[in-house]
Amino acid sequence: MSHDALPTLKTERLVLRALRQTDADALHAVFSDPQTVQWWSSGPHSCLAQTRDYVAQNASSDDWPTWAITLDDDRAIGWVVLGRRRPGVSEIGYILHRAHHRQGLTREALCAVIDHAFHALGTRRLFADTDPDNAASIALLQSLGFTLEGRLRGEWETHIGVRDSLIWGLLAGEWRSA
Repeated sequence: MSHDALPTLKTERLVLRALRQTDADALHAVFSDPQTVQWWSSGPHSCLAQTRDYVAQNASSDDWPTWAITLDDDRAIGWVVLGRRRPGVSEIGYILHRAHHRQGLTREALCAVIDHAFHALGTRRLFADTDPDNAASIALLQSLGFTLEGRLRGEWETHIGVRDSLIWGLLAGEWRSA
């Protein structure tokens, strides 16, 4: 799916729209925060130019369509990415500004993208890759019905060292809109 064809998804509190290069300034607060990116595959961004490059890469990728998570002011507070791995199989990833944690917003955004993936795109399987110590993300995935499928030892070399990955999967037939 090209970024140009990425539909806007609306929930009770959110609007998820195609990520734009102009979202970089707002997202710098997310990607420069050491706590928010603790479990991310790369460390905190040291300057706005780094975030601008990172957002530009995601905003133009047809293989990794990315929705900006916005409230009613259209300011990006995070994103959900749906990376196509092979026909019918996609990886889902997400990040949200720390000021908006513990409000159910990530769950709300993920539900919208999961619904879209299974119902509009015909995806048969979604998976997520988390750090074994990322308790909040693990709890979220479990609450959405994802099943732990395996542990990849020494999978990622990150800013906090070489890390294992937990792989979580969800099949279309297992999904019930939340």
